Amino acid sequence: MNFVASSPVLVPIQNTDETYPVNRLFFVGQNYEDHAKEMGSETNKESPFFFTKSPSAYVPSDSAIPYPPGTKNFHHEMELVVAIGKPVFEVETEAAKQAIFGYACGLDMTRRDLQMEAKSKGLPWDMAKDVEQSAVLSEIASVETIGHPESGLIELSVNGEIRQSGDLRDLVNSPAELVSYLSSFYHLGPGDLIYTGTPSGVGPVLPGDHIEGYIQGVGTIKLRISD
Repeated sequence: MNFVASSPVLVPIQNTDETYPVNRLFFVGQNYEDHAKEMGSETNKESPFFFTKSPSAYVPSDSAIPYPPGTKNFHHEMELVVAIGKPVFEVETEAAKQAIFGYACGLDMTRRDLQMEAKSKGLPWDMAKDVEQSAVLSEIASVETIGHPESGLIELSVNGEIRQSGDLRDLVNSPAELVSYLSSFYHLGPGDLIYTGTPSGVGPVLPGDHIEGYIQGVGTIKLRISD
């Protein structure tokens, strides 16, 4: 029997003809105080927690995706995303910062009802988070172009109504701190992406909804939920 290998996942790099091949997708949970509170939890700067999604969950900005099966409460989460550009392992924050290639806008789409059920039973979140076409990503803007954004508006609207509005300065752990922490557990390198958490205001979307996100100094992202 002959099987066809999956095509590599390639993300466009802003203002170039080049692409960034995706290896792994890491997501940090509750990295804004206000979001942790709305989820009935609290942040832990010393021990941030992570979950992963399959590279096949990637979908580019301006896509239309179907409402996923198995949920009645599909949520948006707007996030700054870090793209690793150099191999790093067990590094301090400054070395971690130097390993960042660039940044992008991301959406961590979530089957919230499945997540809350899993949390109540102390079970993993895989079915809630690793959803097909749930890791939405804009083009990657290189550090050479935009530097390292340390503050600035992060915002999301649904059908023109603002749902999420925060500031990157409110991240509990900065991008470099997250890279440093993860490097204590993984040999990170080019192709690894880290979604850095979402501000408060997460909420449900429905078929036909148009989602638009913006991060000051980084870019924009769009998504439509198919009718």
